[in-house]
Amino acid sequence: MVTEREPVADVAVPQVVVPSARRALAALAGAYWDHPSRALTLVGITGTNGKTTTSYLVDALLRVRGGATGILGTIQYVVGDEIRPAGQTTPEALEIEAMLAAMRARGVRGVAMEVSSHALALSRVDALAFDVGVFTNLTQDHLDFHGTLDEYGRAKRRLFELLAASPKPRRTAVVNGDDPAGARMVAGLGLDTLTYGLGAGTGVRATEWTSTLDGVRLAVDTPAGRLALASPLIGEHNVMNLLAAVGVGWALGLAPDTIARALGGVQTVPGRFEQVRAGQPFLVVVDYAHTPDALERVLTTARKITSGRLGVVFGCGGDRDRTKRPIMGEIAARLADRAWITSDNPRSEDPDAIIAEIAAGVARVWRERERYARLADRHAAIGSALAWARPGDTLVIAGKGHETYQIVGTDVLPFDDREVARRLLSERAR
Repeated sequence: MVTEREPVADVAVPQVVVPSARRALAALAGAYWDHPSRALTLVGITGTNGKTTTSYLVDALLRVRGGATGILGTIQYVVGDEIRPAGQTTPEALEIEAMLAAMRARGVRGVAMEVSSHALALSRVDALAFDVGVFTNLTQDHLDFHGTLDEYGRAKRRLFELLAASPKPRRTAVVNGDDPAGARMVAGLGLDTLTYGLGAGTGVRATEWTSTLDGVRLAVDTPAGRLALASPLIGEHNVMNLLAAVGVGWALGLAPDTIARALGGVQTVPGRFEQVRAGQPFLVVVDYAHTPDALERVLTTARKITSGRLGVVFGCGGDRDRTKRPIMGEIAARLADRAWITSDNPRSEDPDAIIAEIAAGVARVWRERERYARLADRHAAIGSALAWARPGDTLVIAGKGHETYQIVGTDVLPFDDREVARRLLSERAR
């Protein structure tokens, strides 16, 4: 038995007292499965937003190197040729090590892994040997768990402390040079570090870029020379995700033209600015944006490609950071023409109470009550928004993205924004 307290009396098993049971669990899990991460190229990605898309881009780079690949992240776990549903972005140490061991046994060579702040704070990845660590950005989220943005940032930095301690021979940090937190992630760790961004002085820099409904095109300066990259992914936020991936490609030793070819082949990421097409004369986009920064980025992108009006359907999760609710309401009102405030995953909270907190932020910007609706029924909110849309408009359905469920109380109910929108659009066309 492993314990953080004094040995328990009258227990007839060996007891080991440790400073941290969670760190001990990670070490034991790694030892039990014979440290599979040491036999894999492991790229860890942390940050508030962009982890999932970046992981899919990194997977494309790992595949072009040859051999099977794996993904551990928010949408799913890909263990060689097996796809498993993801329970958590980054699972517990025993599950991580078991999946990495299964990948090793199946001939996987490289793994793209989202590393959440919860996993870092709870020592789930302490025994992993990373080759590359990526930092995407730091904005408000998970303050219900971390308490402050500083503590949240300290949790993210843990990935780079683990990278610095990794036994891998060529360890590289790839960090967002446009984010003030980027330098703090690697300060004093002695890591080979490559920055990326749009600003001068970054190691991987987009010197020119355009974004349309067909995707983005960018010219990128890298330590290995300039590359031209065309991607079907849309928006400035995806320019940043692509730049992060270019940095990983450089860290992996890939040539610029190989990097461009691999990244250009990633067509879409489920629930990330995913378009719903059912023959309608307006654009419907489903996106996982559930933080203030992500919502602002998605709505800003949508506005730039919209000739008509912009509407947004969104909510905030229950039993999670309450402070972001009015902030997201204010962002929606500032950037959209119309909003439908609805339920996300209310969990144990009263959906109407969550909506009221969001609406307080909306009301700071919009005095006209008719510009926003409060509908706890997410299906009804999507239906109302679709009925409002006309040719040339864009409707963003934000917050749940790839999710195929809604958590109400303790019930997990089937719900997929994409399928709901597609079905309602088909009914409308009849």
